[in-house]
Amino acid sequence: MNSNSMFILIIIAFIFSLWAQFRVKGTFKKWAQVENHYGLTGYEAARRMLDANGLQHIPIEPVRGSLTDHYDPIHKVVRLSEPVYYESTISAVSVACHEIGHAIQHKEHYPMLVMRHRMFPVVNFASGVAPFLLIAGILFSFTNLLGLGIIFFSAAVAFQLVTLPVEFNASSRARTIMVEQGFITNDEERGVAKVLNAAALTYVAAALISILELIRYVMMFNNSRD
Repeated sequence: MNSNSMFILIIIAFIFSLWAQFRVKGTFKKWAQVENHYGLTGYEAARRMLDANGLQHIPIEPVRGSLTDHYDPIHKVVRLSEPVYYESTISAVSVACHEIGHAIQHKEHYPMLVMRHRMFPVVNFASGVAPFLLIAGILFSFTNLLGLGIIFFSAAVAFQLVTLPVEFNASSRARTIMVEQGFITNDEERGVAKVLNAAALTYVAAALISILELIRYVMMFNNSRD
C-alpha cells in the first residue's frame, strides 16, 4: 500500500467519523421525542439500576451540555446531561443506563475497564507528547524522533482499542437490565438499541482513524530508513 492509498483511506475514515457523530446526534434527537412507557426519567432509571446492583452509595448529578454523560470512577459519581437527567424519553433512559453499566463494570472489576484505568495516566502523557515528536520527526527528518513519536502514539491507539469492549459491554449490560427490571417494554427495546448502537459507532470510527494514522506513520518511518 502506498502513501496515496493510505491518505485516501484516512479521508474515508474521517468521513465515516463525521457520519457517526451526525448519526448519534440525530438518533438521540429522534428518540428524545419519544416518551418511555413507564414515564421514567433518566435519573430515576439510573437510580433504580444503581440501587438494584448494590450501588446505593453512588450519587447522580446533572451536568450542563448535550451528550456530556459519563461515569467518574475516581469520585464514584454518575453525571448525566440535563436532557438525560430530567427527561423521560427513550434516549434519556438509554444513555443513563449505559453510564450505570460503567459503574457496574467498576464494581465487578471488569478486566478491560481495569486495564483502561491503569493505562490512562500513561496515555494521557503520551497523547500530549506524541504530536510534537511526530511533527518534529517529519519536519526535520529525525528518524529517531519519529520512531519515538510512533511509540507514544501507539499507546493512545491501544487505549482506544481497549475502550471499544468497555463501551459495548456497558451497553449490553444496560439493555439486559432495562428489560429484566422492566424499565422498558419489549417494543421499546428497538429504540434503546438504536440509541446505544449509534453511540458505539463514534468509538469505532475514532479507533479506525487512529489505526490508519498509526499505519501511515509507520510507513513514513520505514521509508525514512530506506
